[in-house]
Amino acid sequence: MHAYRSHTCADLRAAHVGQTVRLSGWVHRIRDHGGVLFVDLRDHYGITQVLCDSDSAAFAAIEKLRAEFCIRIEGTVKARDASLVNTKLPTGEIEVYVRGVEVLGAADDLPLPVFGEPEYPEETRLSYRFLDLRRDGLHSNMMLRSNVVRSMRQRMWDTGFTEFQTPIITASSPEGARDFLVPSRLHPGKFYALPQAPQQFKQLIMVSGFDKYFQIAPCFRDEDPRADRSPTDFYQLDVEMSFVEQEDVFAAVGPVLQGVFEEFADGKTVDPCADWPRIPYAESLLKYGSDKPDLRNPIEMQVVSEHFRSSGFAIFAKLLENEGTEIRAIPAPTGGSRKFCDRMNAFAQAQGLPGMGYIFWRAGESGLEAAGPLAKNIGPERTEAIRTQLGLGEGDAAFFLGGKPAQFEGVAAKARDEIGRELGLTETNRFAFAWIVDFPMYEADTESGKIDFSHNPFSMPQGGMDGLSGDPLQVKGYQYDLACNGYEILSGAIRNHKPEIMYRAFEIAGYPASEVDKRFGGMVKAFKFGAPPHGGCAAGIDRIVMLLADEANIRQVIMFPMTQRAEDLLLKAPSEPTNEQLRELGLRLAPKD
Repeated sequence: MHAYRSHTCADLRAAHVGQTVRLSGWVHRIRDHGGVLFVDLRDHYGITQVLCDSDSAAFAAIEKLRAEFCIRIEGTVKARDASLVNTKLPTGEIEVYVRGVEVLGAADDLPLPVFGEPEYPEETRLSYRFLDLRRDGLHSNMMLRSNVVRSMRQRMWDTGFTEFQTPIITASSPEGARDFLVPSRLHPGKFYALPQAPQQFKQLIMVSGFDKYFQIAPCFRDEDPRADRSPTDFYQLDVEMSFVEQEDVFAAVGPVLQGVFEEFADGKTVDPCADWPRIPYAESLLKYGSDKPDLRNPIEMQVVSEHFRSSGFAIFAKLLENEGTEIRAIPAPTGGSRKFCDRMNAFAQAQGLPGMGYIFWRAGESGLEAAGPLAKNIGPERTEAIRTQLGLGEGDAAFFLGGKPAQFEGVAAKARDEIGRELGLTETNRFAFAWIVDFPMYEADTESGKIDFSHNPFSMPQGGMDGLSGDPLQVKGYQYDLACNGYEILSGAIRNHKPEIMYRAFEIAGYPASEVDKRFGGMVKAFKFGAPPHGGCAAGIDRIVMLLADEANIRQVIMFPMTQRAEDLLLKAPSEPTNEQLRELGLRLAPKD
């Protein structure tokens, strides 16, 4: 018999009754039933109930056990009485009568319980992550993540892609976030960078003559944390293809992601990739207030400026006199009560706005009537025109936001989501996807007016060189994202593989040719030696697993995550370097303020 176990804690069944077995695992729970001790023994695979009574030579040793002791037991498999079978456990038909026990690893008093998984402060959970990972929910999430990665990898191979690895120590590259810099010992005063993404390398792989690349790639970005984003590192399914257009990338990646979601959807429906809509970026912002819309929610916003222009509602009428302003309506089917409208108005105020105007429609003495402060100010003719445009009826409502769209779209998107949830309009048992396309290549700083890239700087502008001849803010790129249930889970582009177009694109953003050569010299040089048209994308593995696990926080699907302040509470990172380390690197720390 093996030194530690003949079976796992998930193996034993009625067919094993009478056998002598050896199990190893952790003490999940101990119960004393009047001289009979029951222990739920847990390992990676499952739980087996073991027991002993005062007749067992192991009784005295088991009396001394505490939760999370790591032990090995030997005993005989017995059948449970029919009335005591635990149908919730695969091993619920049997129990093991213990004849011998050995403590493999004792446990101190626990800083957090493993059994039962009660809520516990995140600081404690991250400081003792190894205990937190023993809990069933987090353990299951880690196994889900591993299986999702396995599925992705196999599906990519089956689709004709080849896996390659790219460097982790590389050069700094402007890709929308701060780099993590690594000082060079051999080249004092110079620094490497951890890659924000394998962007340049995967493009160089295409120039090198390989056709379909993928990688489960670690990426490093010094970013401010959010619930759906790690502040330091993350993993992505990185993809690149040669001789492709935008639709070719969609056709290659869509079935892979659809298959992964279907495999791990746990009963939820998954929209087929053939039905994923292509929504232009501008249209997405107009209808949903976001470039990552949750299409489980059927609400679509509409512009209703004309109904308020020169109206009796002075706030909106005066606002519309300013250039670039508009009034947008958020329909709220079944939301036609003053109580709900006041609640949503308070929601907008909590988001930093003065509030949201609203109109709701109810039955009146002479038929359908509009109610609410806005209705009184603009009159029945205008309210009826709004109702008709929005397709609303009795018992429905509409909420209104105004100003320059960029100033209120974020709140409008949150309000749309909140209304959908509150009114039960959002389908909760579905994964809904949308390709967001036609992203603007450039954006202007609101204060300085400086033009810079708004998305991936390596994207091909639509129209090529001719597309760069007009107003930069009107230039669209062959850039695309994939949204799912309100999250961006993939981003990609058809690449700019022509040096002359690349120089011009960067020139518009304020980067002279010398700067392009300095920062991207290797890639520009490669493009001068027969670069193929190519494109690709990257799908965020952490975020995909978060959706599949139905978690609201990405740290719940990462094995050893950082805190919101980008700290590792278990291994105490970041830490101060020693003087010897600094001397080797030729560095000196500036005095702290």
